Amino acid sequence: MPKFSQAFALNKTQSQLDFVDVPLHTDIWLCVDPFAISQRLDEMSQQAHVTLLAFFQEIVDSIRSGNTNRAQDLLLHLREPNETHLGLSQKRSQGAGIGPMQARQIFAALRDSSAVKTGFLTSLEECELMIEGIGRDKLSDLATNIIREHLVAYTQEQCNLHSVPLTEVALPPVFNAETMEWQARYAPMPVWKNRHILLVPKAFVRAIPTYDHQQYYRHFVLDYLQAEALSTGSSLVRALKNGKRVVYKSDLEKQFPCTKGFLYEFSRAHPEVLERYRDHLTNWERRGGSEIRDEDEPVIANALIEVLKSISKGNKQASEYHAVMIGVLEFLFFPQLLAPKKEREIHEGRKRIDILMENGARGGIFHRLHSVRRIPCSFVPIECKNYSTQIANPELDQIAGRFSPARGKVGFICCREFEDRLLFIKRCRDTFQDDRGLIVPLDDERIILLLDMIATGQRRRIDRQLSEWIDEIFLGA
Repeated sequence: MPKFSQAFALNKTQSQLDFVDVPLHTDIWLCVDPFAISQRLDEMSQQAHVTLLAFFQEIVDSIRSGNTNRAQDLLLHLREPNETHLGLSQKRSQGAGIGPMQARQIFAALRDSSAVKTGFLTSLEECELMIEGIGRDKLSDLATNIIREHLVAYTQEQCNLHSVPLTEVALPPVFNAETMEWQARYAPMPVWKNRHILLVPKAFVRAIPTYDHQQYYRHFVLDYLQAEALSTGSSLVRALKNGKRVVYKSDLEKQFPCTKGFLYEFSRAHPEVLERYRDHLTNWERRGGSEIRDEDEPVIANALIEVLKSISKGNKQASEYHAVMIGVLEFLFFPQLLAPKKEREIHEGRKRIDILMENGARGGIFHRLHSVRRIPCSFVPIECKNYSTQIANPELDQIAGRFSPARGKVGFICCREFEDRLLFIKRCRDTFQDDRGLIVPLDDERIILLLDMIATGQRRRIDRQLSEWIDEIFLGA
């Protein structure tokens, strides 16, 4: 049962890939999470989030205005997204996803929902809390259908990055957020055994979706009702032998059963409780509590160290070094830096960037650079030099020429070694003082040091170490 990386001979583990490395004969137990997408700060996630909001708002507005035909037409274009190989059922490929019947059921649930009719719902993911018949699996399918246009572009970029061949195929309906219509079109896609594959970023998926009506009910709604019953002297209050007064959640569950209709009525009457739940989930996402990582990170780190050491310097193995560094940088910096693109053209094709990564950091040095030090870094260009000689001013000038206020003014030069690293740091400092951008050099010695931190269970030290190297350049600025 090959995974995508095996079928296309990528020679990379999940931690070295930006997308979910799915098995191609079945589905993996993961789902696309609209809330996780909404919390990302990178451009790709924000564009997908805007599309999700636009689609959901169009449905709500159509239902509230009585234009149910419009809402139904939008929903009936949904299809089972088997091409992602994601799902909450091992038998997903046999038809457990969204089909015409399921789409009609989703429409009926939305049409008949008081939460929709009153305009109380503000996002697609809140359907999981308040609308019967729309659970985590259907939300994942809905989101995948709605953002298919973004996933197609992402798939093409990742295939270009890893030299995966593409074949022109007919796509399922694609939602256009500008025209607010579904469109049929063709696109180059990776194909395996006559079926095209749609890649999904790791940052978009969760093993357990963030919004969960059972969690909301047990830990927020019942907690509120407990406190309320105690303060009002409810008949549900029991006095223990030691004089302590308690209210058992089991008693509350009998009086207030967990239905999505009840959760809507409760949330509308107590919006502050729903807001606390939203804040809780936002904080959880910011801490990276649900992000996908390999369990064998130390093993992978040691393997990457050996691979890097085995690559000879010079032009003959420049492509190999470049390919390895793509995986190493993804492994080291995800999810702060993500969605790598290879040899991106700028200035109408007159210049190219070896690797360009999006900055999605919500904390750490990549966040502080733009939020505290006010250095733009929406994108981070990376140049890989497999030279057998010292890199010098021409290489600095090359990457400095890639900077702009819109793209960003922070980048990396990855190389094999320095004859005089302190001299090169001084050159980087001069470049920064001249307002030509912040260039951070990473040679094999420093890359291996970062990988060794992961190998020894000290991943958290990476941010501090990187901050120290950046401060070397700031000194005297």
